[in-house]
Amino acid sequence: MNDAITAAWQRAADHQRRFDARFAAYFDSLTDPAAGRLDVPGRGTFPARALELVRELSLRGGKRLRVALLHEASALVTDGSVPGLDEAAISIELLQTHGLIHDDIIDDAPTRRGGPSTYYAYRRDFPDRPDTALALAVLAGDLAAFLAGRVLLTSALPPDRVLAMAAVHADVSASTVAGQLIDLERDFHPAPDTELLHEVTEYKSTRYSVLAPMLLGLLAAGVDPTPYDAELRRYATAVGIANQIHDDWLDLFGDPASLGKPAGSDIRSGRRSYAVRALLSAADDAERRLLEGALANPDCDDDTLERIRRTARTHGIDRVLAADADRQARRAAAQAAAWRGRWRPDAVAFFEHLPTWSVRRDR
Repeated sequence: MNDAITAAWQRAADHQRRFDARFAAYFDSLTDPAAGRLDVPGRGTFPARALELVRELSLRGGKRLRVALLHEASALVTDGSVPGLDEAAISIELLQTHGLIHDDIIDDAPTRRGGPSTYYAYRRDFPDRPDTALALAVLAGDLAAFLAGRVLLTSALPPDRVLAMAAVHADVSASTVAGQLIDLERDFHPAPDTELLHEVTEYKSTRYSVLAPMLLGLLAAGVDPTPYDAELRRYATAVGIANQIHDDWLDLFGDPASLGKPAGSDIRSGRRSYAVRALLSAADDAERRLLEGALANPDCDDDTLERIRRTARTHGIDRVLAADADRQARRAAAQAAAWRGRWRPDAVAFFEHLPTWSVRRDR
């Protein structure tokens, strides 16, 4: 990894470290009467448990790429302190928590970020009442989503700025739900085409994970992003696709210890990912039968998964996916390079080199 890419990674890591402390303080404030305590019923234990699980998953980890993008978008136009960045970062990360909780319900996933998913935490709490566990997990995800909006609306920013940032948040929240819906529909296609996979990625993750942080960062810095909308979307789309292809590569070929979850979860959950689509297209009849027998089979054993992995490597799927992710990353980097001379060079360099780092990560 060259020095410029390492520098981008270091900037992202610095943002993560600062944000994690701020995020923990935010959750502390929700139970502090002197700091904007969240109004919850005084009786019963379920509300406190839901908040505890939202906090636990939120603070457990993640790359905080959205946080880095938000801060660096602001740094495109100013090197000064920008009010509202912390609130925007907390908001977008809570939206991520909402998505993870609901994803794990949909996928029946037991683990997330190296620990139990919220759904399975509730299943342990209520082993004899699965319907209650499911309902509570759904509501915990909803709580994270509403807290995400509350952070912006209760901030001390000027009202016009709050309104603009909240509008971005509401728009990408709706897009994310639409992405979840088309994500489920995608798996009804035996072998979805690449354009459908790109659209799922665009709605389910790109808009809130890449585009929204950039828009929020510029708005917080007092810049109207409207004149730059098309190029920001081109950058976000390329980064989002590169990230998703690499995520799919990691799910099949990555190290479970680094990932914080078992390998092959896409296959076991029946997800027609970029990797699964490529393998279905390349496989012969016997290989396709093996893969189709494993798809949506949560009891698919490790030996079967290893056979599928070997088949994929035999067909060069690992190399094809890596090349596709790299091509999208280079497309994003070229878009960012066009910002030289208009915006601040250190932040432009971050956006240029981040895409390459994002397709070389191991988790």
